[in-house]
Amino acid sequence: MHPGLKVYGGDDRIGALTDKVEHNTQFKIGKLNVQCLFTPCHTTGHICYFITAPLEGNDSVVFTGDTLFLGGCGRFFEGTAEQMHKALIEILGNLPDQTKVFCGHEYSLSNLKFAAHVEPDNEEVKKKIQWSESQRGEKKPTVPSTIYEEKLYNPFMRVNQPSVMKHAKKNDAISTMKAIRQEKDNFKG
Repeated sequence: MHPGLKVYGGDDRIGALTDKVEHNTQFKIGKLNVQCLFTPCHTTGHICYFITAPLEGNDSVVFTGDTLFLGGCGRFFEGTAEQMHKALIEILGNLPDQTKVFCGHEYSLSNLKFAAHVEPDNEEVKKKIQWSESQRGEKKPTVPSTIYEEKLYNPFMRVNQPSVMKHAKKNDAISTMKAIRQEKDNFKG
């Protein structure tokens, strides 16, 4: 490892970890302000990194790893529906709407097809599918999205919406989160 190189993370299983972080740990990299957001579920030590650069306007980005994807979320490998609900709704969902979302994998089209299955009448899902197909057709990325956009079409960020609860046949957000994640795990659409 390079002398003086810092490796930040929320889990001791990370190779070469030099600085273990927790929820709301903050540090700087150059002019960038980094806030760590503890979002366990996919893994028990998962951290998202919310980054702002105050000298460059109001731009902010969040690196979500395997917690939030465009139109979807990570599997609950080491966590629960309650944890994912907290991560998506209470933590990431409260970031500024214009925050750009950079996820760890680009599963956009398959996630959006599932979103259309959950909410077939959601016009935002339909528009995002068309846009994503166009992007992929031109060999362009579909990432980033924004927190605002995810709230419009991502069923895992919409578990409080009656249409998503109705699809899941549940009456509360946590049960809905669990049900649609289980359904997505087996979705072939």
